[in-house]
Amino acid sequence: MPRRNRPAKRQVVPDKKYQNVHIAMIVNRMMRGGKKSTAQTIMYRALDIIEERTKRDPVEVLEQALRNISPSVEVKPKRVGGSTYQVPMEVPHDRSVSLAMRWILEYARGRGGRNMEEKLAAELMDAANGQGNAIKRKDDTHRMAEANRAFAHFR
Repeated sequence: MPRRNRPAKRQVVPDKKYQNVHIAMIVNRMMRGGKKSTAQTIMYRALDIIEERTKRDPVEVLEQALRNISPSVEVKPKRVGGSTYQVPMEVPHDRSVSLAMRWILEYARGRGGRNMEEKLAAELMDAANGQGNAIKRKDDTHRMAEANRAFAHFR
C-alpha cells in the first residue's frame, strides 16, 4: 500500500435483481475462479430460501444480519519499545461491514449441509436472529478488545 496517499474507494455497482450494494459485495466475495454468475445464482437462491422460510423480505434479513455481525471495536497489534501490544481500536463502518461479510461466508462454507445456498441462507437467518458462529466471532472480537482496554492509550 502506498505511504503517501490512499487509493480512492471504488464504487460498487448494485446487483441487478434487488438493486442492493451489499448483495453485490457478498457475491463478489463469494466468487471463486471468476465465476460471478454461479455466485449470483447461489446468492439469489439463498435469498429465496430465506424469504420462503421466514416470510420476510430477504434483503431486510440480510441487512439485519450484517448489522448484528458488524464489530464496533477490534484489536490491532502495535509495537512500542520492543514489545507488541494488542491495542483496541474503533472499526470504520466500511471495514466492519466487510468483516461481517467475510465472517458470514467463512462460517457458511464451514457449515454442514447439502449445498451452499442452504448453508448461506441458514447462516444469514441465524445471524439475523442473533445466534450462530459469525455472532460468536463478533463477541470474541469485542471481548478481546475489552480485555486489552488497558492498552488503549497507545492508540
